[in-house]
Amino acid sequence: MKIKKSSRWKWIFFLYVLIIIRLIIFKYPYSVLRDIMAHWQKDVIWEGLDTANFTLFKTIRMYIKYYDRLNSFENLFGNILIFIPYGILYPLAFPKKQSYLLFFPATFLFVLGIELFQLLSAFGQFDVDDILLNCLGAVIGIMIIIAFRRGSWYDNHKR
Repeated sequence: MKIKKSSRWKWIFFLYVLIIIRLIIFKYPYSVLRDIMAHWQKDVIWEGLDTANFTLFKTIRMYIKYYDRLNSFENLFGNILIFIPYGILYPLAFPKKQSYLLFFPATFLFVLGIELFQLLSAFGQFDVDDILLNCLGAVIGIMIIIAFRRGSWYDNHKR
């Protein structure tokens, strides 16, 4: 039985999404996560709202201003780089033209879901700038695959 190419890409995309969830949401050691879950109460949501960033560019400006004191490079570019594969794998997993129209809402909802989970669970911190940077990374990824597909190398090797 031969597996279709897009089916293989769907599995790779699915595994990548699981890796993203592991790296972003479940980044802490299991003992810390277990402790967070054991002590979770409704007040955690209020605490999350107090520490959340709902102001666009607030964190980005802070990282630029204090570039020499904070792990600015890792945070800014890490949030972009981690989602570039999402933008590359999405059109490979979902090659139909109408899936390109769904790319932007799917990406936004996925990233928003991660941030909202962090807000409600205390497994991280909600930051609207993370949404922007993650979506930017995905857009860079899809632009890479579009440019690659328009290039002569892809046309000569897609058989």
